[in-house]
Amino acid sequence: MLPNTDIITKESVVVRFSGDSGDGMQLAGNIFSNVSAGEGNTISTFPDYPAEIRAPQGSLSGVSGFQVHIGKGVHTPGDEADVLVAMNPAALKTNLRYLKKGGIIICDSDTFRDADLRKAEYATDDPVAELGIDTDRIMLVPMTTILKATLADSGMDQKAMLKCKNMLALGIICWLFDRPVDSVLRKLRAKFAKKPAVYEANEKVIRAGWDYGHNTHASMPVYRIETEPAQSGVYTDVNGNTATAWGLIMASEKSGLPLFLGSYPITPATDILHELAKRKDLGVKACQMEDEIAGVCSAIGASYAGNLAVTSTSGPGLALKSEGIGLAVMAELPLVVIDVQRGGPSTGLPTKTEQTDLMQALYGRNGESPICVVAAASPTDCFTMAFEAARIALEHMTPVILLTDAFIANGSSAWRIPEENDYPDIKPPFVTDKMLKEGWSPYMRDPETMSRFWAIPGTDGAMHRVGGLEKDAVTGVISTDGANHEKMVMIRRQKVANIAHDIPQLEIQGNPDADTLLIGWGGTYGHMLTACEELNREGTPTALAQFRYINPLPANALDEIRKYRNVIVAELNTGMFADYLQQKLPGTDIKRINKIEGQPFLVKEITEGVKRHLNQK
Repeated sequence: MLPNTDIITKESVVVRFSGDSGDGMQLAGNIFSNVSAGEGNTISTFPDYPAEIRAPQGSLSGVSGFQVHIGKGVHTPGDEADVLVAMNPAALKTNLRYLKKGGIIICDSDTFRDADLRKAEYATDDPVAELGIDTDRIMLVPMTTILKATLADSGMDQKAMLKCKNMLALGIICWLFDRPVDSVLRKLRAKFAKKPAVYEANEKVIRAGWDYGHNTHASMPVYRIETEPAQSGVYTDVNGNTATAWGLIMASEKSGLPLFLGSYPITPATDILHELAKRKDLGVKACQMEDEIAGVCSAIGASYAGNLAVTSTSGPGLALKSEGIGLAVMAELPLVVIDVQRGGPSTGLPTKTEQTDLMQALYGRNGESPICVVAAASPTDCFTMAFEAARIALEHMTPVILLTDAFIANGSSAWRIPEENDYPDIKPPFVTDKMLKEGWSPYMRDPETMSRFWAIPGTDGAMHRVGGLEKDAVTGVISTDGANHEKMVMIRRQKVANIAHDIPQLEIQGNPDADTLLIGWGGTYGHMLTACEELNREGTPTALAQFRYINPLPANALDEIRKYRNVIVAELNTGMFADYLQQKLPGTDIKRINKIEGQPFLVKEITEGVKRHLNQK
């Protein structure tokens, strides 16, 4: 590093990579995130995919983004970027609004051709002036020219060369943030282990990008990002879908049951199927079924046969699975249903995030069909809540819906890989020999949990029938008696309610003396926590309750909420959780902060919403 280069030390920075869908922004962002995690930074990422599958190259609708926040005390991908990488004029135009005032822009000046400017709907031939960008804060890098010069003797054609351009931008970013190039190369070496020529080309390009920043722009400040002490262990960068798959595998190990996934591909849940399909070495059976209904029905069959049974989907698929889930409720079979929420209704916004499936998860079945619903709070929490969903399903003999969302499913965080003893054994209520000798029936129940006992087909003396028709509460034979039906409805309802005694109490964070309680659920946790911290720093005493257990609620939840004068619920829908709580808390004035734009909250949207409600009061 040149001696006259300014070095700015910061607690955290936000970098946003943007370009065409084929420009490799997700790969560049992921590698930078991984390397930063390896340097001891906490990270939070947000991949922002375009809605169109194959938008015209260079068009505004085809821009793909990846935002990463690195440093100390990081809970969100950040509201605004310190540095914006724009690979073409369209990316510059659509992403400039995400840049902080005074932030740095790194842009490929070779793309400022008339055709590119027209595609991106510029009125002039000078995008920098047209957008009002300070010329001292933009690095106009002739990336294509540098790329061709670097790979001139590689034997690669121009199309193959251009695929490496994202690594040139990554090299410049590594220089700007003092990231070790060798760490990047280790990631690339692993990715292209079977393609040494591709690795060698990308290595040259990474180094060329770093050298360009080092030698040409010594006047641009270099950032040094602070780290924080971490618990000893093995860490990795993991996204929510992968963490979900791994949490299910842990549950399989801890229960001693084989894991079966019956699923149908749907954005943004498909990666769970992809990840589990790789794990045949751990006994996982992952089946891609012909449709969503077949996915849930295959999982129900696997559950009846004694597997930890899972089906994964997103909102439209959850609707199709509803009758199958009702069958699992009636048959009282353990089943984990994973719903990675996206914008709706119908096919809606497949690549965007929302929390709009809550009411469907709670009530979207015919008849009295109570079900346990839980939600993951972050990419890494997807592991814990997938494990919890499986534990509850197996130990309470009930279907459980796990709600994640596109933001945490695609986003990633640094994660400490847990030790085997960090999670408890899972103990399903299997039928015992003693029960069989004393006279077992399919609907005998544990007196504490009210769950029935599980008889695996083939167990000697345990022949039985379960299904979608109502059964007698004692004998298990088909029954149309009204009094028996009411009894069974109330038993199934109480069984789910009893889960409240087997989940953690609600924890309140933030200012213990506050009279304002900010409430969220699921994947908004990072934004909610950061907003709570900012409000307290600014002199607005605020406490935070983030719900991961939705039905039943934690046993202490309603009493805790009643302690606060001001109750404000923030969620990415029109107020579903607020309505749910309002039903349980008549007389409590629950305020709302809502957003339904297919994007996660900005922290300032939450802080401004809280202040607005308090000022109105």
